[in-house]
Amino acid sequence: MEPLDARGGSGTVSDLLLARRAALRDRDAFTQLVDRHGPALYRYVLRMVHDPEVAADCLQDTLVAAWTGFAEFRGESTPRTWLFGIATRQAYRHRSRVALQPGPLPDDLVEPATHRPDQDAVDSALVEALDIALLGLPPLQRSCWLLREIEGLHYAEIALILGTTHDAVRGLLHRARSTLAETMEGWR
Repeated sequence: MEPLDARGGSGTVSDLLLARRAALRDRDAFTQLVDRHGPALYRYVLRMVHDPEVAADCLQDTLVAAWTGFAEFRGESTPRTWLFGIATRQAYRHRSRVALQPGPLPDDLVEPATHRPDQDAVDSALVEALDIALLGLPPLQRSCWLLREIEGLHYAEIALILGTTHDAVRGLLHRARSTLAETMEGWR
C-alpha cells in the first residue's frame, strides 16, 4: 500500500479504515497511522514529560500498546483520539517514574528562525518560560492545555482521552489558562 495524503483528499484512506486494517495486523496501515500522528504524539508527550529520551520511550510504548491493542479498538472515538489517550496514560506512567527537570526543547521542535537574532533569543526565552510554567500545572490541566492549544483537539475529544466530561475539560482549561496567564504576566 503506498502512502496517501493525510488531509482526507480524494484517494486518501481514512484513519478509521487504517485502524481496522491495523487491527488485522496490516503493517503498512499501522505505519501510515504512525506517520500521520506520530509527530503530534511525540510533541505532546515531550511537553508532558519534558525529557526527549523519556518522551521517545513513552512514544515507543504508546505505539506498541496501539499495535497490540488495535483489535480492541471499537471506533467510539477517532483513531487519533484513541492514540492520544494511550499516549496520555504512558506519559503519566513515565512521569511517575522520572523526576522532571526543566530544560530547553530539542532544536527539531523549534521552527528555524527567519528574523533578527535578538528576536530569536526573546522567542527562545519565552518558549522556555512557557515550558517551565506548564510544568507548574497539575497533570490534568497540562494535558488539557496541550491537547487543546498545541494539538487543536476539540473538548469532546479531550474528554474521551482523559476519561472525563466536556464540562470538566472546560473547567480544567479555564484554570490552566488562568494560571498560565498569571505566571506569564511578565511576558505580555
